[in-house]
Amino acid sequence: MTIKNDQSELRVLRTANADIPVSGATLADVAKVAGVSPITVSRALNQPQLVRPNTLARVQQAVQQTGYVKNMMAGALASNRSKLVSLVIPSIATPIFAEMVEAVTDTLTQAGYQLLLGLSRYEPWREEVLVETILSRRPDGIIVTGTLHTDNTRRRLELSGVPVVEAWDMASSPIDMVVGFSHEEVGQATARHLLKRGYRRIAILAVNDPRGARRNQGLQAELARHGVAVAAVQLMPLPTTLQLGREGLAQLLAQAPELDAVVCSSDTLAHGVLTEAVSRGLDVPGQVAVIGFGDLNFAAHTYPPLSTIHVDGRNIGTVAAQLLLDRLDGGNQVRPRVIDTGFELIHRAST
Repeated sequence: MTIKNDQSELRVLRTANADIPVSGATLADVAKVAGVSPITVSRALNQPQLVRPNTLARVQQAVQQTGYVKNMMAGALASNRSKLVSLVIPSIATPIFAEMVEAVTDTLTQAGYQLLLGLSRYEPWREEVLVETILSRRPDGIIVTGTLHTDNTRRRLELSGVPVVEAWDMASSPIDMVVGFSHEEVGQATARHLLKRGYRRIAILAVNDPRGARRNQGLQAELARHGVAVAAVQLMPLPTTLQLGREGLAQLLAQAPELDAVVCSSDTLAHGVLTEAVSRGLDVPGQVAVIGFGDLNFAAHTYPPLSTIHVDGRNIGTVAAQLLLDRLDGGNQVRPRVIDTGFELIHRAST
């Protein structure tokens, strides 16, 4: 295969002021088409409020005609800023993470930054590879999910000199800054909620998620403090689906037919548990109580409505992004490095 790379292969834009190759248009090309100086074009693109409206309109039209794209790398070299912030999350399939992505994007965009998104799929080795790749692109800041990382990931982030926010978790000694809540406290609150309502044969249904595991540890510790042992534990593979919830309840009942409550690591699993319970003729919450995590948009509309833990993913994203922006502006040196956004246990009819 022969690749032609000579000027004759380029499509040419013919205007009243200049013949400009469409491929690789420059600032000077835009200036020729608009009939203004390159300095005026630069001002129109970077400080449009300083340019007269009719001149600004001509520059904008010329940009569209030529297909000009601003060279962000040149600006980055001049300012030592890439205007990129990276966010690493486990998955975009979970609505609460999607809400966080939207909030981070909105906050960064308003400040002139763009988001570089990476998916770790709950696997520490993937996060390690992503962090190495991201740092090679010299981002201005990084947001990672959780505080559990490989030693290499933590070391790279600590030595990078880049502002780092760990989200969706709590830590007394974060890499840099942390925004989130205590998963252990979520587990403890869930245990107290069920015990208060008389449930004693409590089972756990979860996927292989490190933050979910910490909620389960808090749950079991609080139950043990009241002399109650967990009736059964069933771990399911990722990704979380309603079908896994149905299968999970079937397996839990096989292990512990006498169980009277199921704590699920997500609302999606809990929805599956409710569906399977109804198909078996089990009364919820009379014979088996069900509680989820996340307070997803369907949780209040299941049958019966699902008790769950509400976490404000949008707020976590907004606060995390704002912490980075404040640090980049040099204005948050006195702000706390640890921000607890909290959680709320929502009591509905399923418990």
